[in-house]
Amino acid sequence: MNIILTGATGTLGSKVLYEFLTDKFDEIEKIYLFVRKKGNTSPESRIKKVITSEYAPDTIKKNLDAVLEKIKVITSDDFLNPAAFLSKEETNYFIHSAGYVNLSVNPDQEDEIFNENFGFTKKIFNSYVDYLHKFIYISTAFSIGNMGGVIDNDYLKKEEVTYRNYYEKSKHTTEKFLVEASKEKNIPIQILRPSVLGGNIIDTPTYFISKYMVFYLFAKFFYRSASDDSIRIAVNAEAGLNIIPTDYAAKVIVKVFESDIEQLNIVHSKGTNLLSGMSKIMETVGFNNFSVAKEAVDSTAGYGSLLEKFYYETIGVHLAPYLTSKPYEWDTTLLESILPIPEYDLEEYLVSTIKFAKTKEFRNEKW
Repeated sequence: MNIILTGATGTLGSKVLYEFLTDKFDEIEKIYLFVRKKGNTSPESRIKKVITSEYAPDTIKKNLDAVLEKIKVITSDDFLNPAAFLSKEETNYFIHSAGYVNLSVNPDQEDEIFNENFGFTKKIFNSYVDYLHKFIYISTAFSIGNMGGVIDNDYLKKEEVTYRNYYEKSKHTTEKFLVEASKEKNIPIQILRPSVLGGNIIDTPTYFISKYMVFYLFAKFFYRSASDDSIRIAVNAEAGLNIIPTDYAAKVIVKVFESDIEQLNIVHSKGTNLLSGMSKIMETVGFNNFSVAKEAVDSTAGYGSLLEKFYYETIGVHLAPYLTSKPYEWDTTLLESILPIPEYDLEEYLVSTIKFAKTKEFRNEKW
């Protein structure tokens, strides 16, 4: 079989690539990787950095020649031209892991977010459908929007959805398109939805993650703040943040991509309480001059400090809808029957991930 993978230089995609090159190496004929040029770095050089990284498994680095024989980098010239490298007679699995994570609520950015997530996915699906055995779409567990209570794996029957941003809406719209298109084209579709990605918990180095986003951005903001100003942050004390280690999510994806499962949320069975989690993050980065607001802080009532104003005009715009979300949890019965979630203390894990990020100065890997 062949694997076509997008997002191989990203946080989750790189771990999925590692899993295929270790767990499924002998079963795969070729792994085709969609990669764009980045600055002066060629697509091939970017992938070489991923598989020779200090964070790549030793089995890959020790078997580098054989690994390179398995990999074929597809540049932007041939992204939408499968005839250039695929045969319809082969068993081809397309795993679309790349995505444009932009949590903006600015209407001016809606078209860009939809073009990157929905538009590009639609183009590649329509281009590749006649060559594929199956199309696997990596969405997000948050595509269901601000929904409280217990959340199951079937997002496609949900009619009333309150999206927190255009990213969630674009991912959910893409899911619905793929399901309808799969019926029309008679091709299996699988939708896998990780929650917030955190550092490794199974693989070494533990707590490593290649790109610092979401709760890491929160930690980075206050870690680098040189201000002594105070700040109020609105938090729903009853809500939680669901974080899933990236290595666990990647292992689940590689375990299920050949299965008949159509929808699966790759999430933790429990959330980290937002209030105590936020306090732990602040303590870990050494910022203590904050208080919890009962209601959302906005410009109409006036900001309490310059730091507070800067926060709510930058990352606070994106994070506030999540910090004030309804309490929720996911039903992980199916997930845990596939691969049990590792047991660890959630707050200790959160602190350790931030401590690891501090050692890297919150710098993303330059792949």
